[in-house]
Amino acid sequence: MMPRSSPFDDVETLFERMSKQFDDVSRQFERSNVAGMTSGVDVDVADEGDEFVVVADLPGYEKEDIDLAVTERVLTIEATHETSAEHDSEEYIRRERRHESVRRDVRLPEAVVSDEASASYNNGVLTVTLPKETTDDDDDSHRIDVE
Repeated sequence: MMPRSSPFDDVETLFERMSKQFDDVSRQFERSNVAGMTSGVDVDVADEGDEFVVVADLPGYEKEDIDLAVTERVLTIEATHETSAEHDSEEYIRRERRHESVRRDVRLPEAVVSDEASASYNNGVLTVTLPKETTDDDDDSHRIDVE
């Protein structure tokens, strides 16, 4: 005896395939936008106890090309640079320019002290250290006397 299949099995399979396709397109859209800025910055975020350490791959950029900002619990990494090359020929000189920009917003699991954050850039790898915000229980609580 053959097992009975649900009349919705085919519809469910169709929706699963459509969902996967939308996810694929969504991932591609997240990696680039119309303005030519890509978000393709690979990052690692580590919780080191009293601080977060974010390591981002930014090959081909100079330290001066990188801009970092912390707003609330989001670290924004932006890098922009322009390269140009000249090609000589007997008849003309051709100059090519290439403008590259990347941006990545990294949501942090906890609030950080942005004034104490530090960053270093070495061989195409950006390392950002963000101390966690500590809350002092005595400062945040208010004692209420019972009368």
